[in-house]
Amino acid sequence: MNPARTNGRSFRSRRSEGGSYGPGPGAGSRRGGRFGSSGNGRSEAPNRSGGGGRNRRPAAVQGEFALPETITPALPAVESFADLDMPAALLTTLTSQGVTAPFPIQGATLPNTLAGRDVLGRGRTGSGKTLAFGLAMLARTAGQRAEPRQPLAMVLVPTRELAQQVTDALTPYARALKLRMATVVGGMSIGRQAGALRGGAEVVVATPGRLKDLIDRGDCRLNQVAITVLDEADQMADMGFMPQVTALLDQVRPEGQRMLFSATLDRNVDRLVRRYLTDPVVHSVDPSAGAVTTMEHHILYVHGADKHRTTTEIAARDGRVIMFLDTKHAVDRLTRDLLNSGVRAAALHGGKSQPQRTRTLAQFKTGHVTVLVATNVAARGIHVDDLDLVVNVDPPTDHKDYLHRGGRTARAGESGRVVTLVTPNQRRDMSRLMTTAGIVPETTQVRSGEQELTRITGAQAPSGIPVTIAAPPAAEQPRKRSSSSRGRRSPASGARRRAGAGRQSSSGRAA
Repeated sequence: MNPARTNGRSFRSRRSEGGSYGPGPGAGSRRGGRFGSSGNGRSEAPNRSGGGGRNRRPAAVQGEFALPETITPALPAVESFADLDMPAALLTTLTSQGVTAPFPIQGATLPNTLAGRDVLGRGRTGSGKTLAFGLAMLARTAGQRAEPRQPLAMVLVPTRELAQQVTDALTPYARALKLRMATVVGGMSIGRQAGALRGGAEVVVATPGRLKDLIDRGDCRLNQVAITVLDEADQMADMGFMPQVTALLDQVRPEGQRMLFSATLDRNVDRLVRRYLTDPVVHSVDPSAGAVTTMEHHILYVHGADKHRTTTEIAARDGRVIMFLDTKHAVDRLTRDLLNSGVRAAALHGGKSQPQRTRTLAQFKTGHVTVLVATNVAARGIHVDDLDLVVNVDPPTDHKDYLHRGGRTARAGESGRVVTLVTPNQRRDMSRLMTTAGIVPETTQVRSGEQELTRITGAQAPSGIPVTIAAPPAAEQPRKRSSSSRGRRSPASGARRRAGAGRQSSSGRAA
């Protein structure tokens, strides 16, 4: 079957339906100059929708670039998966996974993505976007078989954790359609990943750096990729991946379908949208891309001398909590202090190996660890059911970091609280950050041991009895293996088996 065609729909015919919008840096370089700039802020690309009017962009919100204005009308949203043109095997699997009704972003975008339209989705993490792009990608790839080293669909993500989460969420549906998936990330055996691609994988989920390495080795080619997804595009820009991302996008089929999801639209993401998306269907969860009605935002003013004690009492609460700090050294120090105080805490940061990070997350999800102390490495790509509290022990310096840290709670309609500890010298900067994020928090002056701290966070006095978090029996094996054998048994394989066994959240929150 021609990979340019899935479910009887032609990518080329879809491209002829819509127009481009807006000029921008590098816009004219995309495949024969679909975009161009006359220097007066107007697009030279013809309006292919037949309306004869000029493409317009609305005013920007919260200092971001404006969302594009769709030329071709979007198909109406649906309220049931049964109303979608999807293979019966997908509908059956949705039912078996306990996913009964589409979330708003799924109901709005799936009719269009199944028809081959490009999509720009802006919304906070946890809104259901993995199934929003994943179901369409799998449905349109169904029935095809990839040649060795030549995947047919690609999902690019910024972090290893997000790559594994996307893989776990989509694995049951890919299996139902007999589609093979390969996860390509750093920190794991590149030989194992190359073998998966050489064996043939219809869908590859990848971080940009490792995928580039495999392409450079000759283990992967993107010339047959007809469906491309960029998930958490703003994070990829923030992490400096943009040159790699654009180089990868220039290698996929030029007439293919593109889906881009981002919580914020800054300059780099805006450039991606203008360069690679054609007349996209736009879905924005909410104007601030972060304010969620089920999420409470609290600023707790603390005295510097009391901050550590306050943090410890919050950590000793009943239930799980993620605590964010700026540096890996601060994370390790707080983790040691919490363990000595009787709190079951574990550290997660970029200084940990990938197997260590995977084990720590597994222990947190099972409740063996109740406090995850982390840097921004945990701010994206981590989903934990029933996590109702996130604490910024160190306030973030960027509003996007605030939104993504908070996105670990109040996912998929559940309730949650984001608490930020602010000392007197941080008040002004935090006030500016919240204004930029479009959030009006509740502010409270607190001290350790006070009832108000307990009311907001569930804080309580720790036991004071030191605890030790036991690692699984094979915890240190990855360090002892040679570089050629490391990763032979993927620590994520158990997560994949669990996903295939139908243990995904009954509400679909993993997506």
